[in-house]
Amino acid sequence: MVAGRVVRFDGARGYGFIAPEHGGEDVFLHANDLLIPEPLVHTGTQVEFEIEEGERGPKASSVRLPKGTKTPMAAPYTSRAQVPPSIQAAAVGFDDGEEPTCDVLSVAEYSFELTELLLSTAPWMTGEQIKQLREQLVQHGKSHGWAEG
Repeated sequence: MVAGRVVRFDGARGYGFIAPEHGGEDVFLHANDLLIPEPLVHTGTQVEFEIEEGERGPKASSVRLPKGTKTPMAAPYTSRAQVPPSIQAAAVGFDDGEEPTCDVLSVAEYSFELTELLLSTAPWMTGEQIKQLREQLVQHGKSHGWAEG
């Protein structure tokens, strides 16, 4: 098992990359190799995985959260197929083979990510408090170009 962090993950396309903790080349990650729900995989997620040699270099397999990691509250989507097309279509990934400098999310995707973060880090908040804070954070994200739409 190798530890690392997700560098980026495009849920609409079902792939991304992991930076191994020990350094070296980033490892290709495909959604089919996840042992955890896909919505838990995003930039910065700490994971454990096996490394295999793929056709184009190192490839991750058996990707999971590290042992002892507290799993966030269950996400409403457990596979890419369940994510609404409006969120899938709005996901920003690779453009003409160039890597983006940062991911710009749709408002729906940004709201989803914020809600999951708030539910997992502040379970004591009421639904109304989460809704009010999320609305403010979405406006802030739009003003900084992190979310659009």
